[in-house]
Amino acid sequence: MNFNTIFLKSFRVLLLPIAVVYGLVIRIRNWMFDKGYLTAAEFNFPLICIGNLAVGGTGKSPMVEYLIRLLQPHYRVGTLSRGYKRRTKGYVLANANSTAIDIGDEPMLFHQKFPGLPVAVGEERLVAIPQMLQDIPDLQAIVLDDAFQHRSVKAGFNILLTEYSNIYAYDFFLPTGDLRDEWASAKRADVIVVTKCPIDLSFEKKQKIIRSLKPAAHQKVFFTRIAYGIPYHICNYDNEWVLTPRDEALLVCGIANPKPLKDYLHEHTHTYYQQDYSDHHIFSIDDLNDIKTKFNHIQAKDKLILTTEKDAVRLLKFKEELAELPMFVLPIRHVFLFNEADEFNRLVMDFIRNFKFKPAS
Repeated sequence: MNFNTIFLKSFRVLLLPIAVVYGLVIRIRNWMFDKGYLTAAEFNFPLICIGNLAVGGTGKSPMVEYLIRLLQPHYRVGTLSRGYKRRTKGYVLANANSTAIDIGDEPMLFHQKFPGLPVAVGEERLVAIPQMLQDIPDLQAIVLDDAFQHRSVKAGFNILLTEYSNIYAYDFFLPTGDLRDEWASAKRADVIVVTKCPIDLSFEKKQKIIRSLKPAAHQKVFFTRIAYGIPYHICNYDNEWVLTPRDEALLVCGIANPKPLKDYLHEHTHTYYQQDYSDHHIFSIDDLNDIKTKFNHIQAKDKLILTTEKDAVRLLKFKEELAELPMFVLPIRHVFLFNEADEFNRLVMDFIRNFKFKPAS
């Protein structure tokens, strides 16, 4: 969540007293966990946690996908998310009839892209994890999506993400900054990943960022960039559209940080138009009609509607209407810089391979 206008930045500075109080509350809470006044449950099971210290889009969902692709060929892996903005409560295990309304857009995306992957949601992870293990008895690992700040559960392997354009070392607490947790919490991570880096990130800049993050001796810092795939039709994965410099696109987007996506379209299309919505927006039939109207006003011959994968799962409830539209979904993935993907993969695989089950007391 990057506020780039002078007005909004100035307004956030005025909220500094609130940010100081918020930061104090967070620090007291963390201190109570560190001293044992509040306890975190440990499970006799490999849990991999992905999260960040700031609000907004650091690339958690693509990182979950990265881990799924890495682990699925070797282990029976599942995902557990909170299920943000779903209209159900408590623990829910995705099934053939699940929708984004039932489990949230990101879990629905995992459910659609990886048939057979156990996908569950639950606000209380301390309750949801045992339920998921009972429902899927052959499960060998769980990836916890956006769970780093939820300290009631202690994962065995923590991956902390921070965005290149908003490094947590230079940030401050909400609402003046974007931090929802304190800098010191980064010490709980096993791996720190700086996401959305420029493709030409220099070694000198890399080292400067690492120095600013001040990693502990046991922590490894990695760097990734965003890579976009070939857009596929929202109702037909086999129908693809390769973007060209003559294309004009209507971007339908409701994600936390669309700037990298807009930069990509600026480079790969003739021009694009925006139909922006709030993060995790629940699309209505009126929204769909607005999209159609705006698209029909584009005069170009080579024109299409583009949306993100997270938005697509919330739009698919209008599948019949969308089948007739040239609406394409732009996939996204992490690519590790400096030839360090193998090292990252090894750390993750070694965690599960060497996991020591503790005998029940």
